[in-house]
Amino acid sequence: MIASENKNQSGQAASIPGVSRFTEFDIYLFREGKHYSLYNKLGAHIMEHEGVMGTYFAVWAPNAEKVSVIGDFNGWNRESHPMYVRFDSSGVWEAFIPGLGHGTVYKYFIASRVDGYSAEKGDPYGLLWEIPPRTASIVWDITHKWTDKLWLEKRLKLKGQPQPYSVYELHMGSWKRVPEEDNRSFTYRELAQELPAYVKELGFTHIEFMPVMEHPFFGSWGYQITGYFAPSSRYGSPQDFMLLINALHEEGIGVILDWVPSHFPSDLHGLAYFDGTHLYEHADMRKGYHPDWKSYIFNYSRNEVRSFLISNALFWLDVYHIDGLRVDAVASMLYLDYSRKEGEWIPNEYGGRENLEAISFLKEFNTAVYGNFPDVQTIAEESTAWPMVSRPTYIGGLGFGMKWMMGWMHDTLEYFAKEPVYRKFHQNMLTFSLYYAFTENFMLPLSHDEVVYGKKPLVYKMPGDHWQQFANLRLLYGYMFAHPGTKLIFMGGEFGQTTEWAHEKSLDWHLMQYAPHQGMKSLMSALNTIYKEEGALYEYNFEESGFEWIDINDSENSVICWLRKGKAEKDQIVVIANFTPVPRENYRVGVPKKGFYAQILNTDAEIFGGSGIGNLPVAESLPAPAHGRENSIAVNLPPLGIMYFKYQKKAGS
Repeated sequence: MIASENKNQSGQAASIPGVSRFTEFDIYLFREGKHYSLYNKLGAHIMEHEGVMGTYFAVWAPNAEKVSVIGDFNGWNRESHPMYVRFDSSGVWEAFIPGLGHGTVYKYFIASRVDGYSAEKGDPYGLLWEIPPRTASIVWDITHKWTDKLWLEKRLKLKGQPQPYSVYELHMGSWKRVPEEDNRSFTYRELAQELPAYVKELGFTHIEFMPVMEHPFFGSWGYQITGYFAPSSRYGSPQDFMLLINALHEEGIGVILDWVPSHFPSDLHGLAYFDGTHLYEHADMRKGYHPDWKSYIFNYSRNEVRSFLISNALFWLDVYHIDGLRVDAVASMLYLDYSRKEGEWIPNEYGGRENLEAISFLKEFNTAVYGNFPDVQTIAEESTAWPMVSRPTYIGGLGFGMKWMMGWMHDTLEYFAKEPVYRKFHQNMLTFSLYYAFTENFMLPLSHDEVVYGKKPLVYKMPGDHWQQFANLRLLYGYMFAHPGTKLIFMGGEFGQTTEWAHEKSLDWHLMQYAPHQGMKSLMSALNTIYKEEGALYEYNFEESGFEWIDINDSENSVICWLRKGKAEKDQIVVIANFTPVPRENYRVGVPKKGFYAQILNTDAEIFGGSGIGNLPVAESLPAPAHGRENSIAVNLPPLGIMYFKYQKKAGS
């Protein structure tokens, strides 16, 4: 009987056993936890079998007694299209259904061997899901014509070279909305029309999207994922998302995705209790349940789960041309007692609090990513003193490319929140970060977490009147870009958003009609331009040789000065910061060389909304000793301002 003649009792094309995309080697790799391209095997795939087009379905459910494909094509009938378990005890169920193709809505009905449990589940490898609150998966052909070849070639060519790395963090659903249409979010296609040009104007090198993977609860911001292989259908199709990535690449902007291998929600249609057992999560809730987020924790000791997660990471890099993954909540993965009281966690085999399985998984994840895509970045959101997070696995590190510098973020924001008159007592909060700045490859984050839940927007964290608040924020950004490390700023921060971020509404774009916000945006563009043009600000981002203090002892005036150095001897930038609203005339600063120092930035410039104090095109050094140096320059320090001066051997050179 040929496939086209195989019918069920309702006259529909029946599911056909024996069709498989798996080889014995695939099954071996899967069971060993070493299959990193499972998205080509499991899930729903449109294909031809014996001359007939249809869809091949495959799902891992080792404790199921019966599995069937249900959907709009069979009236959600649990009996009409059974799946067939493989002979090799892998727990993989398969079926080929003729006639099904692009756009078919489906789920798996799973009847477990355990306790009579049964449930209708979305496809863990589904490439598209229905728009929430609907919960089915959709068969989808994700082929796309990419035009970002030049970007990918450049990315590979620059691999391993020092590069400026400045990131604009963005929540897809609340960057811009359409008030005239029930305040709906922009679609992927609408974002593709506006976002690349806007980010290019600001000068950021990368965008980081908060999780775009399908999630049932919009208020989770994407961090409670059910569809790990599907961009959220709230904003359009997979091809629409590819169009957005392609448009960003064509403007020279890289794309980073937030990736969440730490936990997943308990929604019935998702991964939890998938086949009537704790398949993806730990069975013991002391290891398998996250008390903070009320979600399940992946079982990193199960090989098939490791294959699932690493395949998912590589899927976004491969199929969607993503340039980096920022891994969420790494600290919660590393520690067995994370956010748990005594008695609520299980020590490891050596009696310690380290999660050995998660550590092993993270190392394998990074090894797999860089082994297959050596020109991308992995970035850890890790808030503890865990050593060597961004060091290679072959010397004992976790293998990430970068790590968020959470200590810098907390100390800096706490310092800036203080009234300037008291800052002289807390200057060490600004300088302490340099004691450990080169122990990791650090990224300086001013992320979404700092502008929600009553923490206030950045500009209103600052003390003083309206002018001083904006001056403080300009000073913060100038200090940030002159500090070693890569940069990340959350959307809205670039123009001084005056309300906390709320995921259900747009940014306050109407503020752009006002001069202080226009000035803030102009400063952000200027900072990114200088950062990308001056090797001294990025070539030694992670190395001590690119930084040198000039003076950290003038706490009475709350002034600090330092030097940033590039690979070329002439690439030296003197940075002078005044953290009080008191201007200081003829302030003398020791400089490393005799010559001229051209001012390339003054955050108090009128174009940025400042008072214009301290504008000095070129400062010539004099043989007047200062700060232990033979030569010095005298400058007028602007109130709550920071200045960059670039060394020139001759005036105008």
